[in-house]
Amino acid sequence: MSMNPTPLDQVREYEREQAMKLPADERPMFHLTPLVGWMNDPNGFCWYKGQYHLFYQYHPFSRQWGPMHWGHAVSEDLLHWTYMPCALAPDTAADAGGCFSGSAVEMPDGRLMLCYTGVQPAGTFRRETQAQCVAFGDGTDFEKSLLNPVARHAHLPQGYSAFDFRDPRVWYEDGLYRMVVANRHEEKQGAILLLESPDGVDWHYVTELDASCNEYGRMWECPDFFPMDGKQVLIVSPQQMYAREEFHAGYGTVAIIGRYDREDHRFVRESIQPVDHGLTFYAPQTTLAPDGRRIMIGWMDNWETCKEAPRRHPWYAQMSVPRELFMENGRLCQRPVREIEGLWQDTVRHEQVAVCEETSLPGVRGRLLDMTVTLHTEGSACRRFVLLVAKDDRHFVKIRCDLARGELVFDRSHGGSQRDIAHTRHVQALARKGKLTLRLLMDKESVEMFINGGERVVTSLIPTPLEAEDITFAADAPLQVSVEAHHLK
Repeated sequence: MSMNPTPLDQVREYEREQAMKLPADERPMFHLTPLVGWMNDPNGFCWYKGQYHLFYQYHPFSRQWGPMHWGHAVSEDLLHWTYMPCALAPDTAADAGGCFSGSAVEMPDGRLMLCYTGVQPAGTFRRETQAQCVAFGDGTDFEKSLLNPVARHAHLPQGYSAFDFRDPRVWYEDGLYRMVVANRHEEKQGAILLLESPDGVDWHYVTELDASCNEYGRMWECPDFFPMDGKQVLIVSPQQMYAREEFHAGYGTVAIIGRYDREDHRFVRESIQPVDHGLTFYAPQTTLAPDGRRIMIGWMDNWETCKEAPRRHPWYAQMSVPRELFMENGRLCQRPVREIEGLWQDTVRHEQVAVCEETSLPGVRGRLLDMTVTLHTEGSACRRFVLLVAKDDRHFVKIRCDLARGELVFDRSHGGSQRDIAHTRHVQALARKGKLTLRLLMDKESVEMFINGGERVVTSLIPTPLEAEDITFAADAPLQVSVEAHHLK
């Protein structure tokens, strides 16, 4: 380290020192965790120079949230990640309060541009403010623009906030850089704005794409905006949302599906749905894979529960499994990236086993598992099916299917937690052509469940001891059940 190390130099030296002390076997197998310290939102998810790059909100010096940096990891398969040096640290007047969430885009000259929210701390007679900043680099080292912040509150029409103005998502199209960015309007509440720039530095306001209007949360965070199968998808993460229809209260993630006119930049909402129905999923970001797939990854946590959560490891928090997005029957659906199949081993199959009283099946157990359970409902009098995973003599996570009501209940309340937080979610789960499928992806302390091929998803951390590996099946009347369980190497 030099005689006068910068804040970024100090973080990188700290990372090198701490990484040598961290036991690799404590980490999940295929979910990214921070190198050290704290992690939240995914940032700058992109394909660049032959690798996937994923940056993330990062406080390296503590397992609690703190001044935001950008952590960094790269992968060739979205499952095995190599840590890179910290990419951004708060070290200028434009971002002295933290380098907050943003995105990355490859420029025509081959450089990678990071676009992020710089927080300027409160001062005498002044509240904390948020504005958008940029940095340019080679995928490892980045130089911040001397013109930061490049998109300020002054660029916006009257009524938009200088204090809730964050999370730029940037792309390059038709010779221009475009940005969707979150804001809070004094009347319409959460809003997503569109800005444009010829060079990534000189930005101007274009339009408001959509707003909550007090229906779906007080503030919309972490927008993403992309075309899919003839539609346009706007993803936002609302704060302080009331429960309604399929949406649970608090913090969540919403997909707004509609039509977009690129000439006049008009987005027309047609439908709206939750992205994930689970207990721990927030602030997702997408990228295009080289083969054209739209891949999404999210923070596997929740602001309502993370602050007081136990810190079992030298690091805190993890990302979801990367997921392929696709449209089906007008709904945004998702499935684990197909690369997960490269981890399959010791596959066990049981075809149409008659299940009634609680039973286990040979070879079906564990906490590193990709398992699909198919309920053959046609002709059965079964009204309730129960799947228990991560089970021992004291603990279990329950998945209950009320087949008559078309509802699934995910319940981790017997997983070992003593915290007074939400432990259950109720999700629509209808049999399709006499079948209901549940695909569970388990990686030590997490479960991600994809219902009916991904039409609905439930993501949850589970507190159950890793020794709890049993899996059982039960029904209130005979039911034919097929199970395909891939253990993961």
